[in-house]
Amino acid sequence: MLHLRLIVPPHRTKQVVDTVENTVGTTHLVVLADAARNPSGDVVMCDVAREAGDELIGHLRELGLDHDGAIAVENIDLSLSKRADKAEEEAPGEGADAVLWEHLTDATHEESTLSVTYLAFLILATMIAACGVVLDNAVLIVGAMAVGPEFGPLAGFSTAVVQRLPKLAWRSLVALIVGFAAAMAVTVLFSLFMGGIGLFDRALLEGDRPNTAFIYNPDAFSFVVAVLAGIAGTLSLTSAKSGALVGVAISVTTVPAAANAAVALSFSEFGQAWGSTEQLLLNLLGIILAGTLTLFVQKALWNNQRKRMTRKSAA
Repeated sequence: MLHLRLIVPPHRTKQVVDTVENTVGTTHLVVLADAARNPSGDVVMCDVAREAGDELIGHLRELGLDHDGAIAVENIDLSLSKRADKAEEEAPGEGADAVLWEHLTDATHEESTLSVTYLAFLILATMIAACGVVLDNAVLIVGAMAVGPEFGPLAGFSTAVVQRLPKLAWRSLVALIVGFAAAMAVTVLFSLFMGGIGLFDRALLEGDRPNTAFIYNPDAFSFVVAVLAGIAGTLSLTSAKSGALVGVAISVTTVPAAANAAVALSFSEFGQAWGSTEQLLLNLLGIILAGTLTLFVQKALWNNQRKRMTRKSAA
C-alpha cells in the first residue's frame, strides 16, 4: 500500500476527494480542513494499493495539484486493516508488477545527475578495478562493480526514452560520458603514479590473467549478459525490489572495462585499451536497449490491464 498526503486549495477539495473515492483501490480517506499553512489549504490523506497508485497520481496531476498544492507519496510497510486488504483485492493486477511512473522518473532524475558524489563513487570504483585488473584479483573486480553508480544514468536514459523526457535523457548522457571520461582520466594518472612507485608493472598487465582477461576480449556473451542485467535492473527499479540491483551491479563489466582501458593507456597497450573500450560500449548499449524495451513492455502490459478492468467495471 501507498500513503498519499495532499495539500489542496479549498475550492478544489471536493474535486480531489471525488477523484480519490472514484479510484478503485483507495481507502482510509481523511480530510482536514484548513490544516495546511505553507501552502495554505486543506490536507487530504488516503491509502491506495500500489497497483492503483499511478492512476490516482496521474489524475491528481491532471487537476494541477502538483502546481497549486502538493502530492507526497510514502510506502506503507505494514497496514493492519480489512479495508486495506479489500482495496488491494479490488485494484487491478499485482502490486509487485505495478509501475509508478512518477516515482521512477523522480528516482532516475536524482540518480542520473552529474554530482560530486556520483563522480567520486565512479572514480573510486574505477581505481579499485584498476588494482583488480593488474593483480588479476576477481574480488577487487566484484567490489568495483558493486561500488560503481553507473546504472542510475543508464536507467534514467531508458526512462527518458519511454516517457519522452529529453531533459532527463540529456542529463543521463552527460552523467555517463563525463563520468566515465573523468574516471578514466583520473585512473590513468593513478596508474602512472602506481607504476612510478613500483606497484603497477607492464609485465603484470601483459601477463597471463585468467580471472580478468575477459574484460578486454568482448564477445557475444558480453552483450547477452548486459541485456539480461539491463532487464533485471529495470525490473528491480519498477517493482521497488532494489536489492536486486546489487546483483546487476556485479554482473556487468562496465567499470572494470573502463579501468582496464585506463591502465592499458598508461602503459601504451593500445590493443587492450581498444578491446576494453569495445567491452564498455557493448555493455552500455546492451543495458540501455534492454532497459528501454523492458519499460515499453511494462507500459503496454499495464495499459492493457487497465483497459480490461475499465471494461469490466463498465459492464
